[in-house]
Amino acid sequence: MTPVIAGNAENPRTLITENTAIVAPRLVPEISLHLADEDLPLYRAGEDELTALGIGTPYWAFAWAGGQALARYVLDNPDVVAGKRVLDFGAGSGLVAIAAAKAGAAEIIAADIDPVAAEAMSLNGALNGVDFSMTTEDLIDTDGGWDPMLIGDVCYDKEIADRLLPWLRGLAAVGRTVLIGDPGRFILRDMGLETIAAYHAETTGIMEDSDLRNARVWRFSG
Repeated sequence: MTPVIAGNAENPRTLITENTAIVAPRLVPEISLHLADEDLPLYRAGEDELTALGIGTPYWAFAWAGGQALARYVLDNPDVVAGKRVLDFGAGSGLVAIAAAKAGAAEIIAADIDPVAAEAMSLNGALNGVDFSMTTEDLIDTDGGWDPMLIGDVCYDKEIADRLLPWLRGLAAVGRTVLIGDPGRFILRDMGLETIAAYHAETTGIMEDSDLRNARVWRFSG
């Protein structure tokens, strides 16, 4: 019998709690998240199953390599966020927002257009004993005075990157700190980025092309 995925877009809390396991990503063992485990049906759900549930690809259910690298960097360099107003853009599970909270950020906005991700962030924040604000608004081309801006694993799609990167470049040009966590996807090439940290991050081969990615933290140079 095919395992049944509990919950749906109308009942996201059940969808998350019944179809994930509590896991600490290897690169950031200080943080625990509700993640899709390979023994659970959500891990291998196909497009038709996800559509029937009223949800898209559950990016919030995986600890992406770039997000892990960015969270690790923030935890190891708390001065980057301490006392500051932080944006975690494309927040997914909320991993980077949680790291920023643990590192002493004064205010954190975790943004993801997926409402199920917002529920996952809420659950994960409570799991780690931290609090932050969340929004499902599309914030590209807006300016909320965030500094720094933390972007983990959002440049996997050229259409998104073509909207995102000019916005980030413009904010970096006026002095904002913009940090991008990413394995080094081709979209970021020739974008005037410099590597400020590099890690080996365990991820999942079902969503990436490898179970281990060389993840980096990048920033706009000059």
